[in-house]
Parts: sequence; C-alpha cells; structure tokens
Amino acid sequence: MDPMDHLTRLHILQHEADAFEKAVRRAADGGREAPPVPSCPGWSVADLVGHLGSVQRYLTHILRERLAEPCDPTDPELYALPADPAVRAAWPMPDRTPHRGPVPEELFDWSAAAARDLVAVLRELGPDVPVWTWSPDGDRTSGFWIRMQTIEQAVHRWDAQAVTGDPNAFAPALAVDAVTQTFEVMAPARRGMRPAPPGAGERYRFRRTDGPGTWTVEFDGDEVRLDPDDTAPVHVEAAGTASDLMLFLWQRIPAEALHITGDTALLDHWFTLVPPL
Repeated sequence: MDPMDHLTRLHILQHEADAFEKAVRRAADGGREAPPVPSCPGWSVADLVGHLGSVQRYLTHILRERLAEPCDPTDPELYALPADPAVRAAWPMPDRTPHRGPVPEELFDWSAAAARDLVAVLRELGPDVPVWTWSPDGDRTSGFWIRMQTIEQAVHRWDAQAVTGDPNAFAPALAVDAVTQTFEVMAPARRGMRPAPPGAGERYRFRRTDGPGTWTVEFDGDEVRLDPDDTAPVHVEAAGTASDLMLFLWQRIPAEALHITGDTALLDHWFTLVPPL
C-alpha cells in the first residue's frame, strides 16, 4: 500500500480524463435529451461534464496563482465559458439546476481542455507547492490536489461509462490509493462538512481480495482512526477487490456487492458516520 508518486498519479489522471471524454460523448451521441447518470441521482450527462469541468478550471486558477485562500466559485471569469448559450445553461454555478435538452458539443471541448490544463499546471508545480486546500489534516500543498483530482476524475469516468453499459474497474494501484485516501482524508472531511454523530467505537475492516491490502477503521468521538493491527477484533468486515471497495466507499455500489462478515447493518451506518457530500 505504498503511495503512488505524483507522476504516476498525473499519468492516471490524464488517462482517466481521456476515458471520461470518450464516455460522455458516447453517452450523449444522437440524443435529444441529455441522458441521466444513474450513479449521480438528479444529474444528466451535461451536469456531470459541467461539474467536473468547473471543478478543474477552478482548481487550475488556484494552482496557477498559488492562492493561499479560496476564491469566489461563482465568478464566471474563472471558468472561460464558451459564448454558446447552451454551454452556459449547462454550467453548474452558481446553482445546480439540472440541465435538460441536448448536450452542446462545445461543452465537451471545454471540459476536455479543463482536464488538460489541470494536468499541465500540476505537472509544472509538482507536489510540494503551497496552495489552498480543504484538507482536514492541514495539507496545503499541490500534492493534495494531484491525489484528490486523480481519484475524482476516475470516479466520474466510472459514472460516465455507467450511462451506456458496464463501466471499467479502476486500476488496482489507483483503487488502493483511493481507499486509503478515503480514511485519511475524505472521512474526516465529510464528518466536518456535514452533521454526523460522534463515533461510539464502531470498528470496520475493509479487506482487499485481489492483492495485499487491509484497512481497519475505528470511530471514536469526532476522530476517524486507522488501526495498523489487521488482526484486532472488528464489528464488521467487508471484502472485495480494491476497485469494488473504492466503489462502495464512494457510494457507487451497494454493500451487497461485497463479501460481508459480522454486523451487516453497520455497513449502512457507515454513511451516517461519513455523510455523503
């Protein structure tokens, strides 16, 4: 479970961005209405493309300017929006009104360019440049965004592929990193951003079945702890491929897709302890 280096992550980020572009173009091909995205309730393909492109352009601005504080996300000047009114209608800021109707071609071009620009600025900066992040553990470096955006791009590639058929599994190295990142970063952040009950000692184990990798997680009050003892008692264990563990933790597949031992109801409680964003 050694962490990937930043160049490997950037390679995966660009690969996943290319796959995302192909998937969303295929999903919208010939349709009069932007098709819904089953794994993102209430969103169409246009909403998915607009969301990811907006996030990436916002972060590219943060990184290029090396900002120590966030800027106003509703400022349209940050996003280089095309003049096409249909593209602007699909832009998700300042609200998230679902987009209906055809997906304009320019929206795909705009989103693909956003991914390329993000990869370029992250490659230029490397992982150690101080910038603003929302990291709960105080990581204020460009490396935080390299890791976070590689994972987010991959998850949304999966979402896009799921519109038209069976999505591809995540590469094992990416999935292992994403599972670890969930416990190190996402779980504490989500508990801080949304109302969540204090932990009462709930202990979970997530076990990878397609290679080495075991994570034991305990909730104690406001803390989320990774226990290095892989043999300590837990209340429930969920086993699956690294890709399936990542998909469960990102709420893309149900617990039933994993092999569960122990208190199965406690897996549903996971998303009470770690509220969705």
